[in-house]
Amino acid sequence: MSVNPLLSEPVEDFAVRLEAMTDEELFTTMNSLEEASEAAEDAEETLARIALSETEIERRYPGELLAPYRNWKQRQPLL
Repeated sequence: MSVNPLLSEPVEDFAVRLEAMTDEELFTTMNSLEEASEAAEDAEETLARIALSETEIERRYPGELLAPYRNWKQRQPLL
């Protein structure tokens, strides 16, 4: 089984990296984490990282909750 780098790096490093990501990178990361959560053995760790990603999206788009992410996801033909 391969190790998902989104789940293997220290959570502090992950949080810092989220802040530096472009919107596209952030949304792709969120999508990857959602997919990983479906097959995760350690769902708690994955859900914590999803929560961090949600917080970053909400920080960038105040008052919009996760609408920008949901809109992005609908525009992706292969998701």
